[in-house]
Amino acid sequence: MPALPDHHHTPAPPQGPPWLVVQDLALRYGHKAVVEDLSFSLPRGAIACLLGPSGCGKTSVLRAIAGFEPITAGRITLDARLLSEPGRVLPPEQRRIGMVFQDYALFPHLTVAQNIGFGLRGRADAPQRVQEMLDTVGLAHAGSRYPHELSGGQQQRVALARALAPQPAVLLLDEPFSNLDVALRERLAGEVRDILQATQTTAVLVTHDQHEAFAMADVIGVLADGRLQQWDTAYALYHQPANRRVANFVGQGAFVPATVLDAHQLQLQLGPVTGLAATFPTDDTLPFAAGTRVDVLLRPDDVIHDDASPIQARVVHKAFKGAEFLYTLALADGTEVLSTVPSHHDHAIGESIGIRLDLSHVVAFAAEAAHTA
Repeated sequence: MPALPDHHHTPAPPQGPPWLVVQDLALRYGHKAVVEDLSFSLPRGAIACLLGPSGCGKTSVLRAIAGFEPITAGRITLDARLLSEPGRVLPPEQRRIGMVFQDYALFPHLTVAQNIGFGLRGRADAPQRVQEMLDTVGLAHAGSRYPHELSGGQQQRVALARALAPQPAVLLLDEPFSNLDVALRERLAGEVRDILQATQTTAVLVTHDQHEAFAMADVIGVLADGRLQQWDTAYALYHQPANRRVANFVGQGAFVPATVLDAHQLQLQLGPVTGLAATFPTDDTLPFAAGTRVDVLLRPDDVIHDDASPIQARVVHKAFKGAEFLYTLALADGTEVLSTVPSHHDHAIGESIGIRLDLSHVVAFAAEAAHTA
């Protein structure tokens, strides 16, 4: 039997007294429900992400926290202070909330320093604070330049510095990297995370890009159809998805049909395997009765290239990733799975290779038609 997963070492969401609390939130535009029964809390200094496809309601939640949208039900509090409830909305300028917009919204006629100092007008320490923020975002010598003289990544850092300068209680970031090229996004996400941690800023990011979410957030909420599907760490979303929708949206993989033999065994087309249902990490048994048909989630890192294995799969597609290939492999019954393989194993389309499965944990859901995650 493969080893059961060690859940004691699974990363946990950030802990601490709640700072930002969204409780039973509902949002409607006319008769259309945009968000229903959404609840989460965030301790001070933590970074959260609302992750989901376009139209899932994540930007509406951000706008409600900022005070730009009234809420239909529930309440939003910050540092135990009520921000929103039905019929009562504290104005945005009284919320101590900073915001970084998708298009940065920099003033083109103002210098970088003047942009950063825009929210500090009237403060005696404004020049000192502007210089501190220029240093923090790595633009110490760019204060006299104008936005059009900067790269997209530099403009993004100016927008961040401007939002952080007044020392907001929470910083909201609305798809802040969407205007940047793919190669730059993940690197800048890591840089922004470092800046937020250095300034001990509580932040909420919304994005449809899971790589940005993984690079930035301590805790991620996956939204679909206006409902929060799971609020957890990136690790848990990937390895312990709460439902099939999370499994489909986070990471890559494929569902393989199987039959439950008993509390510890599944029968795949590849033979009997044992394991723990990772969606029920406190339980040492599979949460299905014997004979139940289920779909088992196989991630690319669960399907391992092994020339000595009797299990054969045919290469139907390959994508070179530099250090590795992502292979799409067809099993004997036609089921397709994904596999990450070190890039010196360069196999041709149509070639058969040996594989084995790492089933040290099993993620299984009630059976539906098999499909790729």
